[in-house]
Amino acid sequence: MTRRRWIADEISGERAFLTGDHARHLAQVLRAKVGQEFDIATGGEVRRGSVVSVNPERVEFELGVVVAEEAGAVVTVAISVFKFDRMEWAIEKCTELGVARIIPVIAARTEKHLAAAASKRVERWRRIAKQAAEQSRRVTVPEVADPARLNEALTLGAGARIVLSEAEKDLDLRNAVAEGADSVVLAFGPEGGWKEDELAAFGKAGWVSASLGPAILRAETAAIAAVAVTASILNQ
Repeated sequence: MTRRRWIADEISGERAFLTGDHARHLAQVLRAKVGQEFDIATGGEVRRGSVVSVNPERVEFELGVVVAEEAGAVVTVAISVFKFDRMEWAIEKCTELGVARIIPVIAARTEKHLAAAASKRVERWRRIAKQAAEQSRRVTVPEVADPARLNEALTLGAGARIVLSEAEKDLDLRNAVAEGADSVVLAFGPEGGWKEDELAAFGKAGWVSASLGPAILRAETAAIAAVAVTASILNQ
């Protein structure tokens, strides 16, 4: 039987803690007992955790042996802000697919009301990422950064940097991603795509332009498809 996995809310030495909704669920719904064991993700690894104390506000674990570690290349996604319900879905699915970092980007074609409200949605996006990481039994929760302007996003990330563009006709994503790379950053435009001057800025900053093929995809579909393709190549 698969042991239930939790992502620690707090860590102190060889102790981990669940708080808030996690603690209430463990205490009141699962009725956890002292001595009961769970898998606890502590950031980069999963360790066996034995319940030391339990109440609806705070559950404490003593950490034991390492049972899993995060593996694979690091994938960062820079997603231009688009309609929030669909962006939340993209964040959830990209998390399930294993991305390490999500950077919301304010692009030229990002709708003004979405750009203005984006900073107020960050905590919600972080909760969605954490829930998705737990559901998919991730070892770590991806970082969801504060929204960045394009000129800031151009300098973020390390490794291969690829901007997805419908205008690119010569290079597709499968050929842009090198097998065995340690890290890749993928940038996705908003609804309506990148403007020409934005693509020029990417090129000047050393980014490679690539496409996902001839089909015109929704922003969230493009993000999920690109992450899936990239992860499959990197983890071969």
